[in-house]
Amino acid sequence: MKDLQYWVEKGQEMMADRERRIKRARHWKFDTVATHGLYDLSQAQNCHSGSIMEPVYLSSAQAYQNSAEMEAALSYQIPTWAYTRIANPSNFYLEETMALLETYGSDIEASALSTASGMAAIRTATDPFLIKNTELPNPNIVVSAKVYGGTFQQFWVRRHKEEGLDVRWVTNPMDINDWSSKIDAETRFLYGEFPSNPSVAIFDIEKIAELAHSNNIPLLVDSTCASPALTRPLVHGADIVIQSASKVLAASGTTIVGVLIARKNIVSKVGSDEMKADFANWTKLWPFRDNGPALHPMGAFLALNDIRSLRSRIKQMSDTAMKVAHFLEHHPMVDKVYYPGLKSYEAHELACRYMKLVDTDQNMFSYMMSVEIKERQDGDSINTRAFYDGLEMIWRATDLGRVKTVATLNAISTHQQQGKQGRLLAAIKPNAIRISVGIEDPDDIIVDLEKGFSRIT
Repeated sequence: MKDLQYWVEKGQEMMADRERRIKRARHWKFDTVATHGLYDLSQAQNCHSGSIMEPVYLSSAQAYQNSAEMEAALSYQIPTWAYTRIANPSNFYLEETMALLETYGSDIEASALSTASGMAAIRTATDPFLIKNTELPNPNIVVSAKVYGGTFQQFWVRRHKEEGLDVRWVTNPMDINDWSSKIDAETRFLYGEFPSNPSVAIFDIEKIAELAHSNNIPLLVDSTCASPALTRPLVHGADIVIQSASKVLAASGTTIVGVLIARKNIVSKVGSDEMKADFANWTKLWPFRDNGPALHPMGAFLALNDIRSLRSRIKQMSDTAMKVAHFLEHHPMVDKVYYPGLKSYEAHELACRYMKLVDTDQNMFSYMMSVEIKERQDGDSINTRAFYDGLEMIWRATDLGRVKTVATLNAISTHQQQGKQGRLLAAIKPNAIRISVGIEDPDDIIVDLEKGFSRIT
């Protein structure tokens, strides 16, 4: 009879098999992990009718053989997905692959949780640290001001203005004193982007992680614009990594996906021991289950397929971006180019420490740059808009990390709602254009940029 004990033992077998597959995958190179994840022949034959590729489970719920299996599953005594608001097999494959990629080259253990968007991943990752605690009645968070506009809105408008949370902005993330001066006994976490969107600012992850841990708080890093192919913040001491996987991870541009990846045994002043021991899995089973920011299984499948070619794509995009950055840096109509690969970039040496193509010693600096167009003496943005509107092949959109090159005027788009003061805080100028370089031939991109410059009168 398949009673509760039978299913509990079955669950233990399933977990042992998962650990076996994790151990094997840790001996693979990055490209192999990205291609296979934990999905193998035994999974295909035993669960998925022999399918070589991970299947898509377009189903809202999982059925159980009897009441004993349901009881074991819903009390989390066996691996289960139960209901797609909580989990789904397709999402598992994405999460397992991301956990392996973000810890690649280390002995760090981590787990991951996929969400419906990068913004949902930020909210899901930060909520557990902001719980009510009578010993810490006035919580605050310390955040780099150089973040994506949506992130600024979530922290400043949703958290601060609407909920009253004390948000303390770090205006110079390179200055460790700017961080430390804002931390006190009630600080719940530190948060930064590496590199930031769109100003391409970075910070010393190891030093800021040490600072966080010395204050018994976690460091959360949004590493969307680097990806694990270049920088893996967990390896440098961060506790949680956030990926808007909609970007270069899913570079085809067919889906919106977020992922949070957390090391086991994170540091935190608040939360249960279970939360700290396995943050991503605990979050999935409890607050994520109740709040419901679930990723559609098809989104997980589409992202997973793009991730297989991440390393080679990042290399091509980085090579092309470097050529484009050099061209723009020497153009007479350009005031400044912010790209970590340029020697003129303020933190170039630090970028060289943290940004290397995985499985090589070769520095690569990703696909994104910020370009300030030379304006007239009246300081308006006439030249910038003329250049921008003159682009033909390059797409005018608010997207990035695509296989197609995209240009964005952030002051009037992604950072418009945070207002003039907010843009000043984040150093977003009206003459700045974010360029996200794709996989086109660099000469064709440069020709199109010249078309934009030709429109300036």
